Amino acid sequence: MLTGLLQPKRLALILLPLLSACTVDGGYGPGPGPGFPPPDRPRPRPPQMCTMEYAPVCGERGGRLQTFSNACQARANGFDIIGRGECRSSIPGRPDRPGRPDRPDWPGGPGRPDRPDRPDRPDRPERPGGICTREYNPVCAERGRQQQTFPNACEARNSGFRIVAPGECRR
Repeated sequence: MLTGLLQPKRLALILLPLLSACTVDGGYGPGPGPGFPPPDRPRPRPPQMCTMEYAPVCGERGGRLQTFSNACQARANGFDIIGRGECRSSIPGRPDRPGRPDRPDWPGGPGRPDRPDRPDRPDRPERPGGICTREYNPVCAERGRQQQTFPNACEARNSGFRIVAPGECRR
């Protein structure tokens, strides 16, 4: 009978250190402990889909101003909307860089003294270069003897053409 008692005790002495080394793992990895899910990782935002509506807004991010065609476009690029319409510069030109205000990188500005072969052209009005909508309302326009159909009047004027008739040009 004594040998029967010793057998289970021996078995218990052998199994006790082995079983005490076993722990329960929640399977969640590092964190506050078992039973808690891991913290959510920040996920990239899905691409924002915006309409092509033209309702310009001025956006600001990190002190930088930029004009967007609509509020959705500004927000999708991470800008805060600070006003309706195009952004306005508080300084109309660049006094530190003489020349055309719309092209401060041109040395000498209008008249291009560095290029005598390109004098001022007072007969050519300066092009507005504004932003046009994507509206399709075709017009026929001309510049000199060249006639061309444009999707709308704004596109024609921005290309330096004069509108001569609504609709497509006749060939």
